[in-house]
Parts: sequence; structure tokens; C-alpha cells
Amino acid sequence: MKQEAFQAQHEQDWLNFERWLDAHAGRRERDRKTAEGLIPAGQFPLALRRLCQQLALAERREYSVRLRDRLRALAQRGHQVLYKPAPPRLQHMLAFFSSQFPRLVRAQWRVMAVSAALFFLSLIAAVVMLQLRPELIHSLFDPQQLANFESMYDPARTRDRIGRSEGADLTMFGYYIFNNISIGFRTFASGLLAGIGSIFVLLLNGTIIGAVAGHLTSIGYGEPFWSFVAGHSAPELLAIVISGGAGLQVGMALVAPGRRSRARALVEAGVIGAKLVLGIFAMLVFAAFIEAYWSSKLWVPPSVKYGVGGLLWVLILAWLWRGGRDIRSGDTGP
Repeated sequence: MKQEAFQAQHEQDWLNFERWLDAHAGRRERDRKTAEGLIPAGQFPLALRRLCQQLALAERREYSVRLRDRLRALAQRGHQVLYKPAPPRLQHMLAFFSSQFPRLVRAQWRVMAVSAALFFLSLIAAVVMLQLRPELIHSLFDPQQLANFESMYDPARTRDRIGRSEGADLTMFGYYIFNNISIGFRTFASGLLAGIGSIFVLLLNGTIIGAVAGHLTSIGYGEPFWSFVAGHSAPELLAIVISGGAGLQVGMALVAPGRRSRARALVEAGVIGAKLVLGIFAMLVFAAFIEAYWSSKLWVPPSVKYGVGGLLWVLILAWLWRGGRDIRSGDTGP
């Protein structure tokens, strides 16, 4: 085959390969989408193998030096991409938490919105209801439980910690991790009951948290309680919401799998849920750390705790809203 015919036959493949390499080198989400459009995911090794075969033909047929140099350069770039060393594990983790996790949360925005509405509306409703009818608290908690809550947030207490019984910070850190993660896991795993389980757990948790907050506020213990929860409320409550959203999307895969089989839909939802759970775990550990080492300290003025808590709400919401977006290209998520 003459060189002109050989080039005409494969020119478009070479152009696509070169554009894929250029797009792959970019860090923007738009570049990654461009690369996927040129060579589908998982097909790059096959494209590189074909290019190497074409380079071997060009060498054997002694085509022009310019053509052989071009194909050799493309093959070398392809080998560098295919056989480059894996990024350090820390880099993978940073990329996941800075970009992939918030993009994944935004990709599931519908179930996340439903989860947030169920949780926060039930919480707010319980707080408001207890201000109007304080006696309703006795239908949710027995006298001993109420006495424990009131003891932990009594403004007259003279100990150096608030919001918990006696215990070393490290011990309470472990307890808070266990407690937070158990709530998050139940909220997510209960989605396997066609999503109804996640709905129930979200409403229950929202009502209980709101009832405790409403009761303590109505009896004059509001400042110790709100200053205690202000610091860790953002990572903890938002993690519960995301857990509920992950559970709901698993439930939707069972109830409405679309054109997929239920088994395939459930597997795909489970993969998404597993990635979300990893981010949720990190948020709950962070919340437990703040709760153990910051929220319980009486020497920190309430105004400072409110300020730190408000700042964390802004930062975490900004991370979930903007994390992984490419501002220059106008990218809005996955």
C-alpha cells in the first residue's frame, strides 16, 4: 500500500488519538468528557495497540521519516499514559474528598433534596411544637431520659464539660464515632427496604433531635445546648442527610429500576452508595472529633462556638456545592 493511501485510511484515527492525549492531559471535567467522546473508557489500550501496529508497518514499508516520527511520538505519549506509575494513595484520597465525593452528592441531588426535607422539616417541626406544647415531650421520652438530658445541659453545673457525662476526651471521641457511624449506617442500609426504611429513620432522627432541642430550649437550657451542638452540627447533620439520600437511591433502584434489571440497578446503586458512605464516614469522624475536643468545653464562650459552627456550615455547604467544579469551563458537576 502506498503511503498516501495508508495515511488517508488511518489519518482520522491518529487525529482522535492525539486529541485524546491532549484532552487526557487536561485537569478540567470538560477535558475528561472530550477524551471519553474520542476513545471510550477502557478502549485506550486497544487504540494504542493499533497505533503500534501501524507504526511497525510504516517502519517495514519505509514510509517517510516525517510520518514515522509522528507515529513514534504518538506511541511514546500513549505508552507514558498507559504505563505511568499510579498516583500516591494520599493523592487519591485528596482527589476523592476534594472533587469526586461532592460531585457524586450533586449527581444524586434529587434524593438528597428529599432526604434533607424529611430530616430538617421534622426537626424544625419538633422544635416549634415543643415551644407551643411542652407537655408533648413526655410522649417521646420517659422521665429518666429527660432527667439525663437536663443534667447534661444544666447551666448551673460546675464541671468543665457540658453536653455529656464524665469521661476522658479520647474515650468520648471513640464513643461519638461509634454512635455517629451507627446512625449513618442505619440510615443508609435501611434504604434496602424499598427506601421506606430510610424515610422512617430520617423522620425519627429529625423528630428526636428536634424534640430534645425544643424541650431544653423551653425550660431555659437553650444556651448550653445550642452552644454545644453548634460546632459539630454541620458535618454530623449533613452526613445524616447524605446517608438518607444514599439509602433512598438504593430504594429507588429496587422500586423503579427503569430498563435495567433490578439486580443490575441494585449493584449500580450499591457502588454509588459505597462511595458516598466513604465520604459520610469521614464527615462523621470529623464531627465526633469536634464534639469530643471542642463542643463540650465550658471555657469557650458561646459566641465563639456559634461563630465556629456557622463558619463550618458555610465551608461544608460550599464544599458540597463547589467541590470538583471547573469554574473556568462552567462545569457544574458530573
